[in-house]
Amino acid sequence: MSTTIEKAQEEELRLRLGNAWYKAIAEEFTKDYMLKLGNFLTEERETGTIYPPTEDTFNAFKYCPLDQIKVVILGQDPYHGANQAHGLCFSVKQGIKAPPSLVNIFKELEASIEGFKRPGHGELTNWAEQGVFMLNTSMSVRAGQPGSHFRQGWETFTDKVIQTINEKCEGVVFMLWGASARKKESMIDKTKHLVLEAPHPSPLSAHRGFLDCKHFTQANEYLIAQEKETIDWKL
Repeated sequence: MSTTIEKAQEEELRLRLGNAWYKAIAEEFTKDYMLKLGNFLTEERETGTIYPPTEDTFNAFKYCPLDQIKVVILGQDPYHGANQAHGLCFSVKQGIKAPPSLVNIFKELEASIEGFKRPGHGELTNWAEQGVFMLNTSMSVRAGQPGSHFRQGWETFTDKVIQTINEKCEGVVFMLWGASARKKESMIDKTKHLVLEAPHPSPLSAHRGFLDCKHFTQANEYLIAQEKETIDWKL
């Protein structure tokens, strides 16, 4: 196993992760499971298309530094359609039609956040810049094949990410949506954080408890109790 990070790779990782995240998790990139994942992703790119693009894979880290996290939204894996995924779970870039899961998120926001109106776009970068860390349990996917990169190493990496947030941060709201996300619940200390669980906002499951879950209002109520600035969910 390699135990060091080459200088060029170190600089690239720092740029993609930001300094706080790099200091906390850089060691993971030297471990066998992560090296195997890297080889797998290289092969996948050579033989087909995967999402999000390489340069966007770690945008959740880039836009939301470890020391600024207030809320974690945890999904399953990225959107598998062209030009949708860009490294923030459930978000799509400007100009891309909001996928059904995001439409249901907007429905919940309209029902629970006073003054929220569904925006004409689906980009959630503004949330990330306010301290909302938006992560998928598996951080890549083959085009048109949801779940295709499960059990390739991403889950081990995102376990470490959740454990890092749990240990290094105080008073964070964790929103765990869907079965894959809810598996992380045991890693979170509920005496120092708030854990909110719900079915995935996909049309297949949203009606089973995601809609009317009130996670967004509960998150802000908790942040107020923690004497932290609330999230402006309006887009």
